[in-house]
Amino acid sequence: MALFVLETICSLIGWFLLYVLLCHCNSERHCEWNCRLVTLLHGVLSICVTAYIGFIAGPWPFTHPGTENTSLQILALVFSLGYFLFDMAWCVYFHTEGPVMLAHHTMSILGIVLALSLGESGIETCAVIFGSEITNPLLQARWFLKHAGRYDSLVGDLVDLLFILLFASVRIGVGGRMLYCELTSPKPSLIVKLGGIAIYTLSWVFMVDIGRFACRKTHGKYRRWKEHIKLQEVNGHGGKGK
Repeated sequence: MALFVLETICSLIGWFLLYVLLCHCNSERHCEWNCRLVTLLHGVLSICVTAYIGFIAGPWPFTHPGTENTSLQILALVFSLGYFLFDMAWCVYFHTEGPVMLAHHTMSILGIVLALSLGESGIETCAVIFGSEITNPLLQARWFLKHAGRYDSLVGDLVDLLFILLFASVRIGVGGRMLYCELTSPKPSLIVKLGGIAIYTLSWVFMVDIGRFACRKTHGKYRRWKEHIKLQEVNGHGGKGK
């Protein structure tokens, strides 16, 4: 356990130093810009590593939950644990996130610590990280587009659409299947199963918020489209009158 603590501290320091380096190189940008670059990098790397673990290295998380952690799984968990600790501290210090996102970070940290402490269930924890981070690059792209003044465009619409589809299909659809396999398997411990229920419930909280956002955006675009059509009709009639 002492080794896990040391490795986690090293991971945390690594993410913090990367953030400091980005702040130094991008001194004209504000702190959140550089923090989101760190978040984007973690999202891409964690997706690649956990995808390799789940799809290639194995075992398959849907059929082998609760198995003993492998060295690669431990490496991936420590890698992400250091990041989540860094990002949690950053969010608390700068007061940038609400209680739902802080709850997500807290559950992620506790879930990884639990898997490392038990020495098992690393494969499904890596699967959860993969499912949680698969939409992260799109979320960061949306933020960067907004702050670059390019969000109200076709690219912004495509990013939002892909984000919603991925979230619903992976975190809700595939995540629900993963939770079912976790609950019906005799291997995972009870506390791991309860943690899975908590994470999946939080995903539904996010899904409800995303659904409301999608409805508002669709309604707003439809209203603007109707106003545009009406304006064209008025201009067309005015032209004929002349």
